[in-house]
Amino acid sequence: MKARNALLAAFTLSTLATAVQAADEVVVYSARIDELIKPVFDAYTEKTGVKVKFITDKEAPLIARLKAEGANTPADLLITVDAGNLWQAEQEGVLQPTKSDVIDANIPAQYRSSTDSWTGLSLRARTIFYSTERVKPQELSTYEALADKNWEGRLCLRTSKKVYNQSLTATLIEAHGAEKTEEIVKGWVNNLATDVFPDDTALLQAIDAGQCDVGITNTYYYGRLHKQQPDLKVKPFWPNQDDRGVHVNLAGAGVTKHAPHAEQAKKLLEWMTTPEAQSIFAGVNQEFPANPAVAPSEEVAAWGTFKADSVATEVAGKRQAEATMLMDRAGWQ
Repeated sequence: MKARNALLAAFTLSTLATAVQAADEVVVYSARIDELIKPVFDAYTEKTGVKVKFITDKEAPLIARLKAEGANTPADLLITVDAGNLWQAEQEGVLQPTKSDVIDANIPAQYRSSTDSWTGLSLRARTIFYSTERVKPQELSTYEALADKNWEGRLCLRTSKKVYNQSLTATLIEAHGAEKTEEIVKGWVNNLATDVFPDDTALLQAIDAGQCDVGITNTYYYGRLHKQQPDLKVKPFWPNQDDRGVHVNLAGAGVTKHAPHAEQAKKLLEWMTTPEAQSIFAGVNQEFPANPAVAPSEEVAAWGTFKADSVATEVAGKRQAEATMLMDRAGWQ
């Protein structure tokens, strides 16, 4: 009997130790690649002692995995890019509302879910880029103006299948309505210099090589390429400064619906909105911090300041299906 009691006591202690250990870690599913999140998690572990385990994959497989795992998921936090994807995760029911005064104080409402299901952590402008050899900045003005006749045969675009372009189109619908937006998008398609590109880097290289004169891409792609090619003959232009502003999207995160350690996940998410974490999270990918009190890196700051569109980024998700169908009708491949 004594032996049995000793064994039971040892088992109980072992179980409690495992539970305590599990409580001191957070599991993250991330659509943001290892090199862009590991520095943040390492800093958090050093600061708090809480371990952060993470799995990286594309956003669709991660959301599907969370749905399949249900209440048995080990994941506490989901990180992904684009408000459209975060909104989709919210609609699929894999995130839970997380009310936090810390997050509310650090991140503007336009970069958060209206249901508190997710928050933005870093910002990227999807702006106009132009050839410094063939275009004068004063020739540029707005996204809409790229549909004008004078840009015929001079415009490059990335494929409409990428969520970044779907989100841009969604905000155009929000600003102009579907009919006017379709007219704008048709104008862009008519002005294409070449077939659409699979990614933003190839598009920027095409401008540099003279295949086209202008294009629309995310700023961090430019940051990466410019770092590799300092003599890149391409620069960003901030459109719509006399009206609604530059289209801005984000990378963000939310606590999963069945998070085993929801409170620890909330603490990690709150910390990721603080100046210390924001500088790391945005800086490693040459993005803008979502916390407006935090300055961007020196490299990003060199691109200049701009007025951003004040529309709530969740519009990108709400109008995603509408935007996708409109782009298809307009012939944007």
